[in-house]
Amino acid sequence: MVRNKFVADYQINASKKIVFHYLSTASGLEEWFADNVRIDEDKNYIFNFDNEDHYARLASLRSNAHVKFDFFDPANPDDSNHSYIEFKLEENELTQSLFLKVIDYSNDYEEEELEAIWDGLVHRLKEIIGG
Repeated sequence: MVRNKFVADYQINASKKIVFHYLSTASGLEEWFADNVRIDEDKNYIFNFDNEDHYARLASLRSNAHVKFDFFDPANPDDSNHSYIEFKLEENELTQSLFLKVIDYSNDYEEEELEAIWDGLVHRLKEIIGG
């Protein structure tokens, strides 16, 4: 199975604190990223896209800076060959501009498809936060 690593930077005109809420909470992610986001009793995130559940663990989190979700198959949770999505907030010190870096490591889409998907998702996020 071939995995693709997609990396893109998007300028966002909002504060880190506001943007981070939309990257790290179930309610925030549900507004722009997935149709529905739940957290189960084991603290796994369940992202629903097109009526299909995708399970993820919160792999790392640094407040107002970074969040990473490791996706896994609930039938085989110990499989180490999995996809992940990582969001990083980076500030350009010279211009004081805030950038959202998206890292999507998955096997479902080609580079061009991922670019179109992420462009649309981040556009939706910007509309919500006004940035």
